[in-house]
Amino acid sequence: MKLTLTEPRYLKDSILIISELVNEVNLKLYKDRVELVAMDPANVAMVVFKLLGSAFAEYNIDEERTIGVNLINLTQILKRVKPTDVLTLELDSNKNKLYITLRGVTTKRFELGLLDIDDKEHKIPNLKFTAKVETNTLMFNDAIEDMDIIADSLSLQAANDRFVIQSEGNISSGKVEIGADDETNIQLLQSGVASRYSIEYLKKIIKGSKLTNKVVLEFGQDYPLKVEYHILDKLALQFVLAPRTPTE
Repeated sequence: MKLTLTEPRYLKDSILIISELVNEVNLKLYKDRVELVAMDPANVAMVVFKLLGSAFAEYNIDEERTIGVNLINLTQILKRVKPTDVLTLELDSNKNKLYITLRGVTTKRFELGLLDIDDKEHKIPNLKFTAKVETNTLMFNDAIEDMDIIADSLSLQAANDRFVIQSEGNISSGKVEIGADDETNIQLLQSGVASRYSIEYLKKIIKGSKLTNKVVLEFGQDYPLKVEYHILDKLALQFVLAPRTPTE
């Protein structure tokens, strides 16, 4: 196995974001992509990551396999990657190690011991959403930060011409309205859709804005939220976040 990235941010930024939610993961190495599906320890959020073979300058997988990785250790190595470095991943199955080489002005080589993680398969839920909003990441991130000063949860609401992020605390409340325009597209299967989510989790998820300036949000009435960051022919980073119930 030998994988080479001339744009290492695709892997670096994605793994740093994912490590906010999970510590140990199984990476699936397929003939056409690297894939990761994991749940956070509290079973509140699922992450689905696909890094396509077309994102690599060299993508050579001799056979499909699964490798267990500690993301804390991997992120420590990936933080040493400079934007102009060429990153190469090579697997030594006999020693159960992943070799990570960074080539730039200097050449750096790291060894990462692999883990034997229970390969419990997380099934990606087949969800039927009634609202879909595509908008600018900066606007959405700013709205999350605005509501964070009010309470620990917020509601997302969608109407035909506007997307509303709203929060209510014991003595204060706040609301951000994003109108449908060239940067924000709103699609509805039913009107008046609203659901409430944890701001703590959303603040981790929206770090996906490092990858692209567009975010796609799908949700329903008191229903899970799917957040997706996508780079065409390169990668897809998705999160599925459970809704807050009225008693939480």
